[in-house]
Amino acid sequence: MSVRTLPMPVNPALLQHAQQRADNVQNRIADAITRFAGSMQFVYLHVIWFAAWIGFRVEHYPFGLLTMIVSLEAIFLSTFVMISQNRADEKRQVLADHQWQTVQEEEHQNEELLHISNQILELTQAIHALASARAPAGPAAASAAPTQGPGPAELPGS
Repeated sequence: MSVRTLPMPVNPALLQHAQQRADNVQNRIADAITRFAGSMQFVYLHVIWFAAWIGFRVEHYPFGLLTMIVSLEAIFLSTFVMISQNRADEKRQVLADHQWQTVQEEEHQNEELLHISNQILELTQAIHALASARAPAGPAAASAAPTQGPGPAELPGS
Protein backbone atom coordinates (compact mmCIF):
# COMPACT_ATOMS: atom_id res chain seq x y z
CA MET A 1 0.00 0.00 0.00
CA SER A 2 1.22 3.45 -0.81
CA VAL A 3 0.24 6.71 0.79
CA ARG A 4 -2.11 8.69 -1.43
CA THR A 5 -0.55 11.75 -3.02
CA LEU A 6 -2.38 15.04 -3.04
CA PRO A 7 -3.93 16.19 -6.31
CA MET A 8 -2.32 19.13 -8.07
CA PRO A 9 -4.14 22.38 -7.32
CA VAL A 10 -6.22 24.01 -10.03
CA ASN A 11 -5.75 27.60 -8.87
CA PRO A 12 -2.73 29.12 -10.67
CA ALA A 13 -1.49 30.83 -7.50
CA LEU A 14 -1.62 27.55 -5.55
CA LEU A 15 -0.01 25.70 -8.44
CA GLN A 16 2.92 28.12 -8.40
CA HIS A 17 3.14 27.82 -4.59
CA ALA A 18 3.16 24.00 -4.80
CA GLN A 19 5.92 24.12 -7.41
CA GLN A 20 8.04 26.42 -5.25
CA ARG A 21 7.45 24.16 -2.26
CA ALA A 22 8.40 21.06 -4.25
CA ASP A 23 11.70 22.66 -5.26
CA ASN A 24 12.89 22.47 -1.63
CA VAL A 25 14.05 18.99 -0.46
CA GLN A 26 13.20 19.73 3.19
CA ASN A 27 9.63 20.63 2.25
CA ARG A 28 9.21 17.46 0.19
CA ILE A 29 10.47 15.32 3.12
CA ALA A 30 8.22 17.11 5.63
CA ASP A 31 5.22 16.77 3.30
CA ALA A 32 5.86 13.04 2.79
CA ILE A 33 6.16 12.41 6.55
CA THR A 34 3.06 14.47 7.27
CA ARG A 35 1.09 12.62 4.57
CA PHE A 36 2.17 9.24 6.01
CA ALA A 37 1.58 10.26 9.64
CA GLY A 38 -1.95 11.34 8.73
CA SER A 39 -2.85 8.01 7.13
CA MET A 40 -4.50 4.84 8.40
CA GLN A 41 -1.35 2.93 7.40
CA PHE A 42 0.44 4.85 10.15
CA VAL A 43 -2.20 3.74 12.66
CA TYR A 44 -2.05 0.10 11.51
CA LEU A 45 1.74 0.10 11.67
CA HIS A 46 1.66 1.34 15.26
CA VAL A 47 -0.97 -1.17 16.32
CA ILE A 48 1.17 -3.99 14.91
CA TRP A 49 4.35 -2.50 16.41
CA PHE A 50 2.85 -2.11 19.92
CA ALA A 51 1.24 -5.56 19.81
CA ALA A 52 4.53 -7.16 18.71
CA TRP A 53 6.51 -5.21 21.34
CA ILE A 54 4.20 -6.35 24.11
CA GLY A 55 3.45 -9.81 22.67
CA PHE A 56 7.10 -10.77 22.13
CA ARG A 57 8.01 -9.29 25.50
CA VAL A 58 10.78 -7.05 24.15
CA GLU A 59 10.75 -5.45 27.59
CA HIS A 60 8.74 -5.89 30.75
CA TYR A 61 5.97 -3.72 32.10
CA PRO A 62 5.97 -0.60 32.49
CA PHE A 63 7.65 -0.52 29.04
CA GLY A 64 10.12 2.31 29.72
CA LEU A 65 11.94 2.07 26.37
CA LEU A 66 8.68 1.87 24.41
CA THR A 67 7.37 4.89 26.34
CA MET A 68 10.53 6.85 25.54
CA ILE A 69 10.36 5.92 21.83
CA VAL A 70 6.68 6.87 21.63
CA SER A 71 7.36 10.17 23.44
CA LEU A 72 10.13 11.06 21.01
CA GLU A 73 7.88 10.13 18.13
CA ALA A 74 5.13 12.34 19.56
CA ILE A 75 7.55 15.27 19.76
CA PHE A 76 8.55 14.87 16.13
CA LEU A 77 4.98 14.29 14.96
CA SER A 78 3.76 17.43 16.74
CA THR A 79 6.52 19.33 14.94
CA PHE A 80 5.32 17.93 11.61
CA VAL A 81 1.75 18.90 12.49
CA MET A 82 2.93 22.47 13.05
CA ILE A 83 4.83 22.36 9.75
CA SER A 84 1.62 21.19 8.09
CA GLN A 85 -0.34 24.02 9.71
CA ASN A 86 2.27 26.52 8.53
CA ARG A 87 1.93 25.09 5.03
CA ALA A 88 -1.85 25.48 5.19
CA ASP A 89 -1.39 29.08 6.39
CA GLU A 90 0.97 29.76 3.48
CA LYS A 91 -1.63 28.38 1.06
CA ARG A 92 -4.36 30.53 2.62
CA GLN A 93 -2.11 33.58 2.33
CA VAL A 94 -1.34 32.80 -1.33
CA LEU A 95 -5.07 32.47 -2.02
CA ALA A 96 -5.87 35.68 -0.14
CA ASP A 97 -3.18 37.58 -2.06
CA HIS A 98 -4.46 36.19 -5.36
CA GLN A 99 -8.05 37.08 -4.50
CA TRP A 100 -7.01 40.61 -3.46
CA GLN A 101 -5.21 41.06 -6.77
CA THR A 102 -8.31 39.83 -8.63
CA VAL A 103 -10.55 42.23 -6.68
CA GLN A 104 -8.22 45.12 -7.52
CA GLU A 105 -8.26 44.21 -11.23
CA GLU A 106 -12.07 43.92 -11.19
CA GLU A 107 -12.35 47.30 -9.46
CA HIS A 108 -10.17 48.86 -12.15
CA GLN A 109 -12.31 47.23 -14.88
CA ASN A 110 -15.49 48.47 -13.18
CA GLU A 111 -14.11 52.02 -13.08
CA GLU A 112 -13.29 51.80 -16.80
CA LEU A 113 -16.78 50.47 -17.58
CA LEU A 114 -18.37 53.25 -15.53
CA HIS A 115 -16.30 55.84 -17.39
CA ILE A 116 -17.32 54.35 -20.76
CA SER A 117 -20.98 54.19 -19.65
CA ASN A 118 -20.86 57.87 -18.69
CA GLN A 119 -19.37 58.72 -22.10
CA ILE A 120 -22.17 56.75 -23.81
CA LEU A 121 -24.75 58.60 -21.68
CA GLU A 122 -23.26 61.99 -22.60
CA LEU A 123 -23.23 61.08 -26.30
CA THR A 124 -26.82 59.80 -26.11
CA GLN A 125 -27.95 63.03 -24.41
CA ALA A 126 -26.12 65.11 -27.04
CA ILE A 127 -27.77 63.15 -29.87
CA HIS A 128 -31.17 63.51 -28.21
CA ALA A 129 -30.66 67.26 -27.78
CA LEU A 130 -29.57 67.62 -31.41
CA ALA A 131 -32.55 65.58 -32.65
CA SER A 132 -34.94 67.63 -30.48
CA ALA A 133 -33.54 70.90 -31.85
CA ARG A 134 -34.08 69.78 -35.46
CA ALA A 135 -37.60 68.39 -34.92
CA PRO A 136 -40.58 70.73 -35.47
CA ALA A 137 -42.07 72.08 -32.28
CA GLY A 138 -45.66 70.95 -31.64
CA PRO A 139 -48.62 69.91 -33.88
CA ALA A 140 -49.04 73.37 -35.55
CA ALA A 141 -45.55 73.17 -36.94
CA ALA A 142 -46.23 69.66 -38.21
CA SER A 143 -49.28 70.83 -40.24
CA ALA A 144 -47.35 73.81 -41.67
CA ALA A 145 -44.47 71.61 -42.72
CA PRO A 146 -44.39 70.63 -46.37
CA THR A 147 -45.34 67.04 -47.09
CA GLN A 148 -43.04 64.71 -48.85
CA GLY A 149 -44.18 63.69 -52.35
CA PRO A 150 -47.38 64.48 -54.25
CA GLY A 151 -50.74 64.41 -52.51
CA PRO A 152 -53.67 62.32 -53.78
CA ALA A 153 -55.07 65.15 -55.99
CA GLU A 154 -51.72 65.69 -57.65
CA LEU A 155 -51.26 62.15 -58.90
CA PRO A 156 -50.68 61.98 -62.65
CA GLY A 157 -53.59 60.81 -64.72
CA SER A 158 -56.25 62.00 -62.34
